[in-house]
Amino acid sequence: MYGIPVPRYALVNREVPYEEVDYFVEQEDFVEVHGKRFWKPFVEKPIDGDDHSIMIYYPSSAGGGMKELFRKVGNRSSEFHPEVRRVRRESSYIYEEFMPTGGTDVKVYTVGPEYAHAEARKSPVVDGVVMRNHDGKEVRYPVLLTPTEKQMARDVCIAFRQAVCGFDLLRCEGRSYVCDVNGWSFVKNSHKYYDDAACVLRKMLLDAKAPHLSSTIPPTLPWKVNEPIQPSEGLTRQGSGIIGTFGQSEELRCVIAVIRHGDRTPKQKVKLKVTEEKLLNLMLKYNGGRPRCETKLKSAVQLQDLLDATRMLVPRKRCGRESDSDAEDIEHAEKLLQVKAVLEEGGHFSGIYRKVQLKPLKWIKVPKSNGEGEEERPVEALMVLKYGGVLTHAGRKQAEELGRYFRNNIYPGEGTGLLRLHSTYRHDLKIYSSDEGRVQMSAAAFAKGLLDLEGQLTPILVSLVSKDSSMLDGLDNASIEMEEAKARLNEIITSGAKRVHSNGSAEYPWMVDGVGLPSNASQLLPELVKLTKKVTAQVKLLAQDEDEKLANTSSYAVLPPYDQAKALGKINIDVDRIASGLPCGSEGFLLMFARWKKLERDLYNERKDRFDITQIPDVYDSCKYDLLHNAHLNLEGLDELFKVAQLLADGVIPNEYGINPKQKLKIGSKIARRLLGKILIDLRNTREEAISVAELKSSQDQNSKSTDYQSKSQMKSEDIRRSSSTNEKSLDQDDDDDKETKYRLDPKYANVRTPERHVRTRLYFTSESHIHSLMNVLRYCNLDELLQGEDSLVCHSALERLFKTKELDYMSYIVLRMFENTEVALEDPKRYRIELTFSRGADLSPLENENDDEAASLHQEHTLPIMGPERLQEVGSYLTLEKMEKMIRPFAMPAEDFPPTPQGFTGYFSKSAGVLERLVNLWRFHKNAPTNVK
Repeated sequence: MYGIPVPRYALVNREVPYEEVDYFVEQEDFVEVHGKRFWKPFVEKPIDGDDHSIMIYYPSSAGGGMKELFRKVGNRSSEFHPEVRRVRRESSYIYEEFMPTGGTDVKVYTVGPEYAHAEARKSPVVDGVVMRNHDGKEVRYPVLLTPTEKQMARDVCIAFRQAVCGFDLLRCEGRSYVCDVNGWSFVKNSHKYYDDAACVLRKMLLDAKAPHLSSTIPPTLPWKVNEPIQPSEGLTRQGSGIIGTFGQSEELRCVIAVIRHGDRTPKQKVKLKVTEEKLLNLMLKYNGGRPRCETKLKSAVQLQDLLDATRMLVPRKRCGRESDSDAEDIEHAEKLLQVKAVLEEGGHFSGIYRKVQLKPLKWIKVPKSNGEGEEERPVEALMVLKYGGVLTHAGRKQAEELGRYFRNNIYPGEGTGLLRLHSTYRHDLKIYSSDEGRVQMSAAAFAKGLLDLEGQLTPILVSLVSKDSSMLDGLDNASIEMEEAKARLNEIITSGAKRVHSNGSAEYPWMVDGVGLPSNASQLLPELVKLTKKVTAQVKLLAQDEDEKLANTSSYAVLPPYDQAKALGKINIDVDRIASGLPCGSEGFLLMFARWKKLERDLYNERKDRFDITQIPDVYDSCKYDLLHNAHLNLEGLDELFKVAQLLADGVIPNEYGINPKQKLKIGSKIARRLLGKILIDLRNTREEAISVAELKSSQDQNSKSTDYQSKSQMKSEDIRRSSSTNEKSLDQDDDDDKETKYRLDPKYANVRTPERHVRTRLYFTSESHIHSLMNVLRYCNLDELLQGEDSLVCHSALERLFKTKELDYMSYIVLRMFENTEVALEDPKRYRIELTFSRGADLSPLENENDDEAASLHQEHTLPIMGPERLQEVGSYLTLEKMEKMIRPFAMPAEDFPPTPQGFTGYFSKSAGVLERLVNLWRFHKNAPTNVK
């Protein structure tokens, strides 16, 4: 298709229903047809063209399940079935790769090979709810086709020998694909279509019967020549709705937000050395029989194998009851029991929540099975089980609510303005997430609230969220500096030493080493250990009762299925579990005890008489979680433990990312370096686009021509701008498709006053480390020796507020909004203004709700409110884009350092970092930009 590769497809042909065909294989996350593997998400279509029951199957890493697409029934066009994971076998089907389209489809209608009309609508893949207008018609918006798409329309018309027909286009990652041809088809409700069709038919008749008149009659219908312009709906213009208005000449051009995930369960890890043959054989099974290679178990099949083996290894007689048992054997049995409990929790496995590593430690030589020579066999391995950190029902509710808040407050005008902006292709939205499941699901829930979607999160996640782990995950780049900070922090706390002042003063208290630590931190540590033991002892009693009940039934009984995929859609607490005195969520008392016992053991080593301060955030985490979600268990001393842990955590957490401002800047720039580079690219692309629009508008004002002049000059302006580059593709092509004509409204018939207006939104969902790192760069960037004399991007009053803000809690965020003043000359630095705001997130103590009715009400639902945005600049201040770029550039990754495109299959998040390698030599700042941070 014009040099564009057609998506792979395969046919499974059954002569009778449920016939088993030898060339078809189905596994958990893929099907294989004649050796061609289709990874989920994939599409399953009946070969019968009249059967419109199309299925999309989702991978376990996104929660699993299936979405059924069908012809519109009322206000629905699709339905999500979280429990369905196996493909159909009752007929013959075509399998295709799923194509992410950003939640929008394009319907194209031809009238002869020379004319095509196109309209956009919300894709049924997202939530299945049909958007209808007041007349009950599906809401659609006319859009402009690219030259390539127009050629596709011509070819479809000719190939099918159908002058009047309709077909569907999928626009995916800068390319367009025809997915359905409908034959004789008309536009439902469009004056433009019928006006154009009349002109086309008239010309066809004249060409056939009176060719001498055809070229002399104008293409416009006679009664349309002097017709008044239709009244249009405008978008309200305003400046910074959050920190004050700067005049009606300002228009919002770009919104960039970096957002932390929502409320989660505490993250957990179990480590144990295993020598059991069943576990060692399992390791060999999944690492290709290589005795010295590590194995990672993450898929449902792998984890089920591990669970089966573990159930057989957990002793029937409960450990811990025999006084003469060996302590190490007891601990080993307890850990195996914990592994079993974790694997049984939640019923259906999903790699988004649990993963196991098996790493060989010791080997021996044994004779080969065929008697010829020897081979190695592992005899001991380290098993590491990581679990927890799952987005809770409260986290989903927080993320969705924050999405609604953005829709109604971040964009100028009423909330519906954003939805219309998005539906009419004037909103360029991209959502990115790190690799962690809680972050992915937070992004999906936020998108649901932002775009007013319905239904479960898995289809939204797969359709709208792109995973970019290299930009939003990991601390490896700054691991050495962070270890140095933690060592210095430990020294300050345990020695009770006075903190060393580094340019510190009454006016700048945040310049002190270890600022925020309580002066009596060394005295608080023993109290923290004592209270932790008190809580652990109470949970142990609850776990023993639960253990006895399990032992009295059957220790190997398979628990009734508890489908985690269904739990993904929950936003309410489990009232029945709480009423029966069980912990919230799917955590049982055995796992709750394991969580607290590990904290007690890791916090203080009695044999060495040594405290581990890195465990303080985890103790604080568990306290806050249980106070919010398990208050009904009435654990004595938990509130006192929380207060002590909070005092210490408020000092420890910020200082883990640097013990003083200069170290915070160095660590922050290393962790967020690529994210900062991408933000600068986002801002520059927005400016380039705005310049194109301004030049286009200027040329239109000077020379108004025919109806289609706008699209032609728009293409011309785009071509001119691109020709000045060494690459025909835009700066951010691939993951930021900026081919202007592709997603543009038809300006004459769209009933929108500003069809050329284009707002770019980039949402980056990540974890606590990147929020702290980005904030530290913003407030301390002026401390770099290359920027001496420059003021901070953050004003003095905001620096004071940040000094008092100890935690950037769940759903905390940093927002950059770029406005364009259209009354200022293009070359004037004040043409583009940046506004910076941030929120502390759900930074409210579970104990601080007595006098807050809203907080008390939310607390009953195990949810804390999200704090509103706060200014990082003075009211009336003016941060230009030029100043922003100058201050951030030394800490951002330049274009030539971006990693190359990953090779091979990248999973369902098909967008990758590949675009970034094409930025080399295009980013004007990279040549002499300093990258070192002193």
